[in-house]
Amino acid sequence: MLDPRSVPFAATVHPQARPALRLTWDSREANAETAFVALPGERMHGNTFVQQALDAGAPFVLTDLDVPRALRVPDAHAALFAWARAERAHSPLVVGITGSAGKTTAKAYVAAALDAHSMPVYNTMPAIACFLVQFGRSNRPLVVEMGIDRIGEMAELVDLVQPDVGVVTTVAPAHLEQLGSVETIAREKGVILQGRRGMVGSQAAAFYPGVATYGFGEAQTYRGENLTITPEAARFSFRGIRVLLPLASRVQAEAAVLGLRLAQEHGLALADAAVRLTTVRVPGGRYRVLPGRYTVIDDAYNASPVAVEAALDALQGFAGRRISVLGRMLELGDTERELHAQVGALARARADVTYGVGAFAAELGDRAYPTVPALLDALLTDVQDGDVVLVKASRGISWTPEKRAQEGVGLDVVVEALRRARDGAAPVAVPPSP
Repeated sequence: MLDPRSVPFAATVHPQARPALRLTWDSREANAETAFVALPGERMHGNTFVQQALDAGAPFVLTDLDVPRALRVPDAHAALFAWARAERAHSPLVVGITGSAGKTTAKAYVAAALDAHSMPVYNTMPAIACFLVQFGRSNRPLVVEMGIDRIGEMAELVDLVQPDVGVVTTVAPAHLEQLGSVETIAREKGVILQGRRGMVGSQAAAFYPGVATYGFGEAQTYRGENLTITPEAARFSFRGIRVLLPLASRVQAEAAVLGLRLAQEHGLALADAAVRLTTVRVPGGRYRVLPGRYTVIDDAYNASPVAVEAALDALQGFAGRRISVLGRMLELGDTERELHAQVGALARARADVTYGVGAFAAELGDRAYPTVPALLDALLTDVQDGDVVLVKASRGISWTPEKRAQEGVGLDVVVEALRRARDGAAPVAVPPSP
């Protein structure tokens, strides 16, 4: 329980304030068991939503306002982060994971292997702080995804999370508009390795000489062996333990090796960890294989060149006609056209049929469409029983015309349309083109 009368900072506690099970910075999540932190935002201050949280039954609100059930402080942001640091200090093990791709997948497999609490998908600094407050005293390991898109951000994250183990999954072009170059990306992400136990994936090894690596192959410090991948599963062994990962690719298998090594270091039984790995289900949009009359590979949450390459490599392992549906990769700076062309060339080598949509559609596929509705009209007519369709792009934030040019194309809509058409469900409503 999160007791407003036992916080590690000075505060005035309203007599009606009561303990909570959870803490959120998003007033829409406030309820009878979830307290609300009123933080300053880019557009509005959280104080605007304090009454909404109270009306929803929030046990207390962390705010500078004099309102019922207030845990009143001069600075709610500073108080939240002080609370998070104090609670994190009680955790037996905190693993921080970053990388240009594969962070969420690695987080899911490491959390399963360690039987740990892990951050939900939305991993802003306030969300991480709330997570640390909620689970710091749970006596279970914590796994935190630590993504960055600007210089200096990793240092801020490390200062908050203080990971015992830092992991870099990959280093590749991503967020180049803010970070500038792959070398800068490697330097900034590498802050997570400084002064602590560090591990890096095989793809990132060249950027961090001397740091322990994980994956497959003789060059890895901690390696799985006898890896075989079929459309049904990835299989390998680790320290004599056989591992089976349903509907998984090499990326998932490498994440499982990382999880098993950390479980071994933490003194957990590898056989039990391997069983937990079989139950991992990554969030939608992150290499989720959806079998049926034709197979849909839902990898539509986000995209960077290295992530698309990994997905296309996985696609190549499937039987049947292989179809790639690719959309724009965001934040690639001045090199974006060149990088899209390189990805498109790889798609043409790995897939039998290639579709592109949105900006750089012609670079990404032989069948190029300016909008998602136009793409769907063609794709749904073309797809046949036995096909395997990979869908991948950077995720669009909104469908408003004024933002469409700067954003991804929302291929999660394509995944849902394919699934519904295959399974005989009602068609998905596709937002109109501008």
